[in-house]
Amino acid sequence: MTDWSGLYASRVSRIQSSDVREQARLMGQADIISFGGGIPDPAVFPHADIAEAAHRILIDPAKARVALQYSESGGWRPLREWLVAYMGTLGVACGPDNILITSGSQQGLDLIGRLLLSPGDRVLAEAPTYIGALRAFDACEATYGTVDELADPAGPKAKFGYVMPDFQNPMGTCLTQDERLTLLDHAAARGIPLVEDSAYEKLRYEGEPVPSLLALDVERSGGIDKARVIYTSTFSKVIVPSLRVGWVVGPAEVVHRLMLMKQAADLHTSTFNQMLMLDLASRILEDRIAVVNDLYRRRRDATLGALEAHMPPGVAWTRPQGGMYLWVTLPPAIDGQDFARRALAEERVAVVAGRSFYPANPQLNTIRLAFPQTREDRAGEGIARLAGLIRRMVGN
Repeated sequence: MTDWSGLYASRVSRIQSSDVREQARLMGQADIISFGGGIPDPAVFPHADIAEAAHRILIDPAKARVALQYSESGGWRPLREWLVAYMGTLGVACGPDNILITSGSQQGLDLIGRLLLSPGDRVLAEAPTYIGALRAFDACEATYGTVDELADPAGPKAKFGYVMPDFQNPMGTCLTQDERLTLLDHAAARGIPLVEDSAYEKLRYEGEPVPSLLALDVERSGGIDKARVIYTSTFSKVIVPSLRVGWVVGPAEVVHRLMLMKQAADLHTSTFNQMLMLDLASRILEDRIAVVNDLYRRRRDATLGALEAHMPPGVAWTRPQGGMYLWVTLPPAIDGQDFARRALAEERVAVVAGRSFYPANPQLNTIRLAFPQTREDRAGEGIARLAGLIRRMVGN
């Protein structure tokens, strides 16, 4: 038999299974109350709109020929042109050559990592931060520091900083405009670009929207092609995830290089899916945002209310203004991974241990709760069970 383990590239040893993706297999088990996988609720998927859009495309022979054929690696041009106008509403003046269509924003992170990182290069990330970004950069054999290092003019050399300014995964926190401007100041002083992951930007339940890092950078620098921010986003959270349509926005030179990377990876994102997404986004995007935000806001409120009602002293949590997550700090004596294991085995409640979200030096007494999939009536029961387990584990 072939010894495959001896043939794998050195980078393979750094690639790990995601605890979050492992949680996905639990979703169909009716007896489990899940705060685990951060995925949209199918109840908000626009099934009828998707069926009608697909019919409109396939019943028209000219459209069908385009939809079922190979396409440009950079993305179907009408969708890129629509995104030019959309980004303009967000304060980012750009053109089609500044936009790359990707197979979800996750592919955008993978392409950015492969474009910019050589083995051993340093990425500055929040701690904790998005697991999917860490796994993408791990595959490029990255090393890590924290974004706080940006403030140190004499800090170690880094290739780029990775941030989620809006309703960050896993904490649900949001950077203020002043914090964003300070981040841009530090990045400019160090000569380091920033990768802005904006997957949750539209999931705002309260408070005023804050301009993206890219919008602030474009205003300061004098144009998109002078910007130091590469922006990624997706339709997955507000329309539907399975079509896998995301996009990257940045200087045309960078986007062109990313397009070449994508060409080598998968040629292009499904043309049919891009056409479907343009039909949906151009007609129902704002309606979908309103529907999704109404449901998730109620589920966030139910989860926060249950935490206030049931959690014992010594437990703290974030209070996000939007997004899909909140971050819980357990009493110091409790290890989050052990807690997650026992919560599932003893209480039939799924959570994700916090250590998975750290590139290094994890805070062990932490867990992440995702609320979009958890009905209001189930949230209270789930949190009550978790609170009971905490009391048992600390001996109260």
